[in-house]
Amino acid sequence: MNESSTPHRQRNFAPESLNLSEHAKEFNITSFTVQTPTSHQVPNSLSRAPPPPRWTTPEFLIYAVAFVLVVPLMVYSPVQLGFGKSTAPEKYSYKLSKGWIAGRRMDNSDPQYRTFRGSLFSLCAVGLLHVVSTRVYSSIVSSLGSRSSGKRSDILHRIPFMAVFSVIFVIVLHGTSSLKVFGILAGNYLLAKRLGGTRFGPLLLWIANLVVLFANELNDGYRFGALHPTLAYLDEYRGVYPRWHITFNITMLRLLSFDMDYHWACNREATNHSVVPMNARQRTSNSHPLIYYNPINYVAYALYPPLYIAGPIMTFNDFNWQLRRPLQGDTKSLLSYAFRFIACLLTMEMILHFIYVVAIKDTKAWYGDTPMELAMVGFWNLIVVWLKLLLPWRFFRLWALADGMDPPENMIRCMANNYTVAGFWRGWHRSYNQWLIRYVYVPLGGSGNVILATLVSFTFVALWHDLQLRLLAWGWLITLFIIPEMVLGKVVTEKKFGDLWWYRHARAIGGVGNVLMLMTANLVGFVIGLDGLRYLGTELFGSWSGKQ
Repeated sequence: MNESSTPHRQRNFAPESLNLSEHAKEFNITSFTVQTPTSHQVPNSLSRAPPPPRWTTPEFLIYAVAFVLVVPLMVYSPVQLGFGKSTAPEKYSYKLSKGWIAGRRMDNSDPQYRTFRGSLFSLCAVGLLHVVSTRVYSSIVSSLGSRSSGKRSDILHRIPFMAVFSVIFVIVLHGTSSLKVFGILAGNYLLAKRLGGTRFGPLLLWIANLVVLFANELNDGYRFGALHPTLAYLDEYRGVYPRWHITFNITMLRLLSFDMDYHWACNREATNHSVVPMNARQRTSNSHPLIYYNPINYVAYALYPPLYIAGPIMTFNDFNWQLRRPLQGDTKSLLSYAFRFIACLLTMEMILHFIYVVAIKDTKAWYGDTPMELAMVGFWNLIVVWLKLLLPWRFFRLWALADGMDPPENMIRCMANNYTVAGFWRGWHRSYNQWLIRYVYVPLGGSGNVILATLVSFTFVALWHDLQLRLLAWGWLITLFIIPEMVLGKVVTEKKFGDLWWYRHARAIGGVGNVLMLMTANLVGFVIGLDGLRYLGTELFGSWSGKQ
């Protein structure tokens, strides 16, 4: 569909998450962080004047001394374990592999990060091939089109190429198992077209997708030989990434996004194509004409190579708005983002060469360690979890940015600076949080039914990750921890108590409590499980050295 005749003024700015707002362009410490559309809030004219800086006050001098003494100790303690000071280095040493920094061995035992690290050069090659071939195709089509219809204001001509490249990409990735992916996509599309706009359509589409998701997991991706012995030979051609059902969790979110966006588009008027949604929220909520919810757009979106394996997650509406009204990024911002990715990658490499907490955790070699060492094993495991998620997400987002698409930034906070549960969830897996708010939280009542909506949301998150008790415990712990935050946030408000001397300190204590609760929940869900947490708690709070 050509929109070249539509009156339109091309937007010329960097991708939203790489672009500082007008009132925040002066350089400061936050300039080193990844910017998002909500990184800088517009000042509230009703807010009170900020207090004078406290950097030279006795209070902040005490904080500075504590920082200088404590933070180096938090690094020194686990590093010493990596230099053989552990009570049982023989238990985990077999998990270490040859490194490349200072003659050190490295802890490359985490399977998720090991897979990403080992595939990084191949992914770079595929990404380069994808971006270059897309630009060559676009250049040829644009030059041919401009001779007959003038300059285009959209890049919709890319969609057929995107769909074909995506299909080839999935075939190479999964081999004959790609037939299973294509079959599920076809079934979902037919269901969406049949049920879209009907009263019970969303419920039935959700049930169908959840049944497929759990069936994939329970049957380990299925085998052709289980259908009929004569089909067993198909199981031999499994592609370069045979475990297609692992990445399908992300694909399912895109399928449901298409389903729900199409359902809502059937029940409301589409946005006038001359009215351009300028930000991510508008692009997500504004529907397209029904003709855009077609099979080619569906395949191009659901299997888009940069985001297929791990995300970030874009909604169908946002994806197509960026094709109808493309964002114009700049090379400087793209290179800056690439530099930050490389810096994070090198940080992870340094940690894995000097701090062996993943191997210690996996082999339970922490027994006999001091409480301080135990605490740091847990803390640095969370740092590794943070980085092992951040790196793939930023790599795939960098690939998408190079291709002219601007998906949400997934990780906008460090592991240790989440002072509220809500802030943690908004900043830890941000695109997933936005997906949940649009397709789960708000339809269940949102703030009007906050406990049920939150419980269902986090239960879905836990089951979506994996069918494991520890992840269910993680989801329910997050829900439990968010309740006191919501209650206190409504009772002890800044408007009512902000001028009192104790308010800032009370908020600081609450922030520390939130950080500890979030670390506890994530240790259970993603690091040491319930048994490991029980031992850690016993040593930290049940012994004299732990209390010290």
